Amino acid sequence: MKKFILSLIFTFFTLFVFAQLHDHPDGELCSHVKSFYKSFKGTEDVAQTPLLHDYDVKFYFLDLNVESNSIYVSGEVTFYAEVVAAEMDTFAFELLQEMIVDQITINGIQNPFSHTTNEGFVPLTEPILAGNMFSAKITYHGTPPTGGFFSGISTGNGWGKDVTWTLSEPFAARDWWPTKQVLEDKADSAWIFLTTSNQNMAGSNGLLTNISTMPENKLRYEWKTNYPIDFYLISFAVSDYQDYSIYAHPAIMAGDSILIQNFIYDSPGCLENYQEEIDQTAEFVELYSDLFSLYPFYEEKYGHCLTPLGGGMEHQTMTTIGGFSFSLVAHELGHMWFGDHVTCATWSDIWINEGFATYADYLANEFILGQGAANTKMQGIHTSVMSQPGGSVYVPPAEVTYDNVWRIFDGRLSYNKGAAILHMIRFELQDDDLFFQVLRDYLEIYGDSTATGLDFMNVLNETSGMDFTDFFNQWYFGEGYPTYSIEWSQNDSEMFMEITQTTSAPTVTPLFKMKMGYRLLFYDGTDTIIYLQQTDNLNNFSIPISKQIGLIQIDPGNWVLNQVGSITVGINEDFSRTDFFIAPNPATNELNIKINSTDKSNIEISILSLSGSILKKLNTDLMTVSVNISDLPAGNYICRINSGNYQSYKKFVKAD
Repeated sequence: MKKFILSLIFTFFTLFVFAQLHDHPDGELCSHVKSFYKSFKGTEDVAQTPLLHDYDVKFYFLDLNVESNSIYVSGEVTFYAEVVAAEMDTFAFELLQEMIVDQITINGIQNPFSHTTNEGFVPLTEPILAGNMFSAKITYHGTPPTGGFFSGISTGNGWGKDVTWTLSEPFAARDWWPTKQVLEDKADSAWIFLTTSNQNMAGSNGLLTNISTMPENKLRYEWKTNYPIDFYLISFAVSDYQDYSIYAHPAIMAGDSILIQNFIYDSPGCLENYQEEIDQTAEFVELYSDLFSLYPFYEEKYGHCLTPLGGGMEHQTMTTIGGFSFSLVAHELGHMWFGDHVTCATWSDIWINEGFATYADYLANEFILGQGAANTKMQGIHTSVMSQPGGSVYVPPAEVTYDNVWRIFDGRLSYNKGAAILHMIRFELQDDDLFFQVLRDYLEIYGDSTATGLDFMNVLNETSGMDFTDFFNQWYFGEGYPTYSIEWSQNDSEMFMEITQTTSAPTVTPLFKMKMGYRLLFYDGTDTIIYLQQTDNLNNFSIPISKQIGLIQIDPGNWVLNQVGSITVGINEDFSRTDFFIAPNPATNELNIKINSTDKSNIEISILSLSGSILKKLNTDLMTVSVNISDLPAGNYICRINSGNYQSYKKFVKAD
């Protein structure tokens, strides 16, 4: 139904506008963060004229002249839009003042205009009333300033080929084309026509519907997309490319396919270098279509334009990319669902884009490379987040400024902590089917539109039947992470746990109310995981347990962003077991172990941290063993003996 409605709108635009424009052509539209690209021009706050909100863009038509060795752009951009204010007496748009506007026509009539700042204004002789459609064609040219990762347009060289590419996120679309930089106003469709020298190819959004021969040995690449698209996702890349296309076959399409079109430098060895990595894109498309929903732009394509970009940018249906590593391709493709199909409604809610795409990369690790790779990925995410004590995933509006772009795209917060939040939501739900249903419901409700973090929370609450308000106050708007410490003891029938939670940013977030998992390892070699809800900084629990506990591990699956403090009792020495003795205790260089066992074969001795990590391990058939511990830092440790069908634990202190 949505496609049918868009077709009717587009037909209306064609009849309404093109009848007035006699010169219309006859033919038929991160990981961002790299630490060494941290320059960004501008010192302004993000301030826009309210006149931009007087109209709703329905369709953009970019008809531009571009080359592979220059950031000079010329051509015309036409807006087709509907007035949503009571009346519009001035048409406003955004374009850097360094760019030269040659002419503006409104509904085919040339109008005077002003363009003395980074915005342009066209006073109308007759106001246009609410509900009426209009066209605005802006003819322009110029060379915008450039420099830094977030430049609107850049040029460089890769594999011996000149290449020019765009990157408009978050505020740089106006660097290279007249636009309206309002996230909540997605155009319903767009055409991007790119005229360039005939040795070049020009990639962009949607489908390549035609390549027209133009004067002066030039070609016009005519790209069209009929999907809603945000301003910063419109792009181009131009170089001496070759087209390497493959296909994905998601199970949900029952034998049909999705085009994956890649523009790769036409240089010897380039395709061969990247081909295996590019081919894996199909597997990613199939996985995400299964986990999230069918690839949202399946009627057009997915693809890549290779450039010297230090990372990637998720331009809708055709990512601009600097290489094809597993994580980079998985991340940028994840954006097609989370960032492009559903886009953040404000830059403060960039988590809607970056946290979700980072977690999509984690899921690709989990389902394609295996749980071991996923565990390593999540451990790296946690280490990054906890490298500093504070910072919120939500970006306070006061911090969203032209000269503070790296706060929006903070790798530690927007990306890694954002992904950790989703992993913890999955843990809180304790039901993978429910977790992925939440994602599918969210995509269904907000697809082709925009959303905030609270919009996602509302879907989560509705689908799960749970209330995540506290969770979002703590993890999304709050700062920091918790540290857990345990004191425990046991009698013949119960275990008693006193769990203390402190936080890294207590003045902002003094408590994280949430579930936590604890693994109990028993003397008989078995174990179990229990889940306890932390409701205060200090909670006491009494748990029926008859088995003798040897060790407790906090968060054994590494689901929760946290640090382990102390496990002060950890090993219960009150039981009469004398399977082995250790001396001296405290020990400095050598730990002497005497083992009482009738089974002298296959005895395994392990030295563990209090959190259960194995630091040293050896096998022996001797009853008396010395273990060198001189390389261990001073602190508390566990000695574990596996012998026959039993395990035994003792705690010891390593002294300086």
